[in-house]
Amino acid sequence: MAITKVEISINGVWTNCIKNAAGKWAASPTAPSITSFNKDGKYYPVTVRITNDAGTVVTYDASDATIGASLRLQVKEKVKPVIALVTPTNGARVTNNKQPITFKVTDETNGSGVKTSTVSLKIDGNTFNESSTGMTKTAITNGYQFVYTPQTALSNGDHTITINAQDNDGNAAAVVTASIKVDTVPPSLNITSPANGLITNTKSITLEGTTNDATSSPVTVTAKLNGTDVGSITVTNGAFSKALTGAEGNNTLVVTARDAAGLTTPVTINFKIDTSVPKIKNVSISPNPADASGSVAIELEIE
Repeated sequence: MAITKVEISINGVWTNCIKNAAGKWAASPTAPSITSFNKDGKYYPVTVRITNDAGTVVTYDASDATIGASLRLQVKEKVKPVIALVTPTNGARVTNNKQPITFKVTDETNGSGVKTSTVSLKIDGNTFNESSTGMTKTAITNGYQFVYTPQTALSNGDHTITINAQDNDGNAAAVVTASIKVDTVPPSLNITSPANGLITNTKSITLEGTTNDATSSPVTVTAKLNGTDVGSITVTNGAFSKALTGAEGNNTLVVTARDAAGLTTPVTINFKIDTSVPKIKNVSISPNPADASGSVAIELEIE
């Protein structure tokens, strides 16, 4: 009996084998382009069809009790999964010391899929995974979205976020690292002029004060006089000054300091401008004429 033909099929594609100098039938088929992870048994079955000169055809495949285990081709993808930090983004300033951290991990279409047990989120020196309290996982197209809410308040200041993940074929995603700053303290704001409750006879008012924020500088200052924005206010080394013109009567000045994290501190100053000149409406002197060295009563009616 002589073998006349040997064929191999992988994923429905047949390839003819050639007998080599060593007397073995060999072929170099191309592996499927899609990972076998999601296939039954996590492999592609290989089928071998042998024909002899008598016309007898015999077929062997992955179900064969003797050599079936050798006819199972595992294919691994080479594309790495992708990690995307949704919020907060790198460089963000947050005012919530338990700020939820949202990120996505996705694999290529028809890939092996994200291996969720390899997904880790590190905040500074503390590592969290899918089983950590505060971590939620939601399936999305080609992967998962994770949201972690810190169970312990983060301190004010800088923090580093690091995210790692792999797919089911062992490909590691590029590590994502981000820095955020937590700021829960609004800026200080001290108004030195005008004084609250001031009564003055001039409409020219000077707004003066100081502001500071240790965590989220620089601080900007805005002000509204009787509901109207007073324009740009320059802050230099924490101090500011702005010439204003008030209105006759009662005035309300609202000054607001805002830090880089968006936290604000407002201060309201009420003052009054009275430019009226007192006038004597009527004078009464009695007696008039008066006796020398005598008592005189004088009454003034002023408006």
